Amino acid sequence: MKSILTNRVRVKLLGGVMAAALLLSAPISTNVQAADKKPIKIGFSMALTGALAGGGKQALEGMELWRADANAKGGLLGRKVEFVYYDDQTNAKNVPGIYSKLLDVDKVDLVVSGYGTNLIGPAMPIVIDRDILFMGLFGMDNNKKWKYDKYFQILPAGPKPAEGFSHNWFEALKELGGIKTIALLAADAEFARNLKEGALANAKKAGLEIVYNKNYPPKTPDFTPIVRAVNAKKPDAFYIASYPNGSAGLVRALAEVGTKAKAVGGGMVGLQFAGLMKGLGPNLNGILNYDFYVPEPTMELYPGAKDLIARYQAKVKAENLKTDELGYYLVPWAYAYLDVLGQTVNAVGSVDDHEALAAYMHKTEFTSVVGKVKFGEFGEWTESRTIVVQYQNIKNNDIDQFSRAGTRKIMFPTDIKTGDVKPYNDLR
Repeated sequence: MKSILTNRVRVKLLGGVMAAALLLSAPISTNVQAADKKPIKIGFSMALTGALAGGGKQALEGMELWRADANAKGGLLGRKVEFVYYDDQTNAKNVPGIYSKLLDVDKVDLVVSGYGTNLIGPAMPIVIDRDILFMGLFGMDNNKKWKYDKYFQILPAGPKPAEGFSHNWFEALKELGGIKTIALLAADAEFARNLKEGALANAKKAGLEIVYNKNYPPKTPDFTPIVRAVNAKKPDAFYIASYPNGSAGLVRALAEVGTKAKAVGGGMVGLQFAGLMKGLGPNLNGILNYDFYVPEPTMELYPGAKDLIARYQAKVKAENLKTDELGYYLVPWAYAYLDVLGQTVNAVGSVDDHEALAAYMHKTEFTSVVGKVKFGEFGEWTESRTIVVQYQNIKNNDIDQFSRAGTRKIMFPTDIKTGDVKPYNDLR
């Protein structure tokens, strides 16, 4: 039985989760439709619980804002848009069963990915087997192996995403000077491994000596031994590719143990989440990390993103939503990947002709709340727009400070730069 909802989606967790073939409970469905036309159903999984829920929940709200806007304009092809989705619980084993059910039982018209590399990858064989269009949200090199011509994703890391993601970080290091050695650390998970592989390539291009290069188990409870092992190698820079739990654990371990590295950070997911920023507070000072959108004055280059985030923040407060208070990290991008999909459907005039949909995406430069979007041969962005920020001037654990300019200053690219890179310990 489907849940018929008119305003917000209420979350139902999957019961009795199984690994390969899930016996899924009723989908979460935003069943809003015109009386005379069947809705267009878009199906997906989303991390609403588990380690990536901090991103998944805000992504869902960004998607809901798009759906509301689209339906206010008459929907797609004159049909209202309905979402059908399941909580994947940040568990990759749940994903294949979810997408099989969406396509075979729920009979959705289109599918898009959930949030993150590790949860996009398991869906790839399903959509490739059906030969259908698939939009990804923040996937790191998910199509490297498949080279599937109907995959497109919203992550501004460029045509070689693993390298493009960290390229600007290595450019920002040049401002410090004297960086000759580097330590590389990654969670033993697909996203982090891909990211570290790209960082390794960039480090070699920069002529840096690799003094440490290891992966850690994702469920590592204590990071102080790892930080001490890195410190023993005396690196000038410490590049970290981690997921939220690991990112928080490493920041705390660095605060406890310390480091003499001039630059620390790089690919730490989760430090952009309001909850983690609030919890870690001044311990974040000095971290040099990637990001995609921060409340700095130069971010006006993304038309509409500021207003969209303001709408999201107002909704979170008005409805007392248990999700990220700020929404900078994922809301614009989650809105954009559906917006690009919607523009494509309206232009092609079909949700069934996946060849035509893919062909249109390949040839078109889209305008969205995250600026111009153009896809390359394998669905990655044709240019990187990853930014590098450094946490500075964080005084306490007040969340409001992170909604103002000055706590995450942009270090690179230079055309939107708002601060100077400082050695990690100078900001401690």
